[in-house]
Amino acid sequence: MSKPQPLSYHYHAHAYAFSGEFFRPIKQAIEVQAGVSLPHGGGHGHASVENFSVNQLVTVRRGYSHASGSLDGNTHHSSQTTAVLEGLNILDVVTADRVVARISSDHDPAKREGHIIMVGSRFENLRINGCEVTIEIDNELFLKNKTYKDLSKDVASLKKSGRIADESNGVIICSLAKSVKIDCPGVNVDGHVVTVEQFGTIYFAEVSASHGSKSICMMRLELGSPTSAQLMASGGQVNGYPWP
Repeated sequence: MSKPQPLSYHYHAHAYAFSGEFFRPIKQAIEVQAGVSLPHGGGHGHASVENFSVNQLVTVRRGYSHASGSLDGNTHHSSQTTAVLEGLNILDVVTADRVVARISSDHDPAKREGHIIMVGSRFENLRINGCEVTIEIDNELFLKNKTYKDLSKDVASLKKSGRIADESNGVIICSLAKSVKIDCPGVNVDGHVVTVEQFGTIYFAEVSASHGSKSICMMRLELGSPTSAQLMASGGQVNGYPWP
């Protein structure tokens, strides 16, 4: 009997459009919307949802995601995920025409770690309490920091610039948001974090990076009073590794 041949490369990629849980005024877990996951052998997958609503507390006109992974030419393995929300409305406080999370990876099997970037991730017509929010996305962050080691060396300078950047146990937490600007009563900005009076806290474009893997959540919301909830909008993760 012939010995089974293992996969020469293992793909990892997943994405989601929306998820979370409400605790007050209703108790309701929100099933992952438009979630997709890539098999280890690569391929392509997609999912979508239309006219999604949670008791009118959250409404989404359309959400979709897709993930793919394949051999690019004869040597490099490439993978990517995209998660998109269109027509997002959260309690008539946070609205956006589109929220896009995009991650792509190019991996030379001769190297243990691929180059993962997030170019294309963005917010379109994002507003809080009707006021325009301008978020500068730092596309250069992962274009220049190709590996975990590169990013680790950049943590100190990111902190010095006033941005979030922390490293612990092989994981770096940072944000693609270089700046967040809004001029609106009852809204306060601290780096990539926005606090809205009697609504809650919004964390923009948070990234988690480890060796050979990166994930992003374009919006993470912790709502306090009078509505209590934890919500996540447009996110995904990509990594992969050769074997042996």
